[in-house]
Amino acid sequence: MENSGKEEYKIQSFDIETQQLLKTALKEPSTVDLEKVANVIVDQSLKDQVFSKEAGRICYTIVQAEAKQNNANVFRRNLLNRLQQEFKNREETRGRSLQEWVCYVTFICNVFDYLKVNNMPMMALVHPVYDCLFRLGQPDSLQNEEEVDCLVLQLHRIGDQLEKMNVQRMDELFFLLRDGFLLQEGLGSLARLLLLEVLEFRAGGWRLSDTAQKYYYSEVSD
Repeated sequence: MENSGKEEYKIQSFDIETQQLLKTALKEPSTVDLEKVANVIVDQSLKDQVFSKEAGRICYTIVQAEAKQNNANVFRRNLLNRLQQEFKNREETRGRSLQEWVCYVTFICNVFDYLKVNNMPMMALVHPVYDCLFRLGQPDSLQNEEEVDCLVLQLHRIGDQLEKMNVQRMDELFFLLRDGFLLQEGLGSLARLLLLEVLEFRAGGWRLSDTAQKYYYSEVSD
């Protein structure tokens, strides 16, 4: 329960009624409409970048509370349905709002990171997460620093776990990123630096040497 203070803090941006709904869902999920709870969390994640990075923890707490209370998974089912719906509309979302698209990728990766079944990531999320990362690795996305930044952050967070679920797709993703780095014209200097860093990060077994850490992060902060 050490995280409950943090969770309550994160829901301050909601109106009082929604805060109450989420607080109840975190403790007694079977007493509230869990479809509504899933929609509230996804809607907020799509418009609030800070929330999208942390919402996975809230989802995890609700899933755990529901399993403990009546061994059900109503919330998880509703959450996955909604994520799937947004996934189908991802190109439309990206065309309409780059920020919303980046928030969606951040959120789905966050949920992948937190929600486990028998200590393993959920199979249902593996391909959608890969598909989102592949989209971020396309030439038009690599022209966009916001998307490159999102891609690199997600690979730092879940690359290792994702690779264990499907090595072949991770290899394909990194061929795409390597080609983007080497062959794509007009890449911004920050995008180029971030791509080089993530290529080295995976080559080093999903960690950076101290020297590389100093090199990349002093460059980024400059």
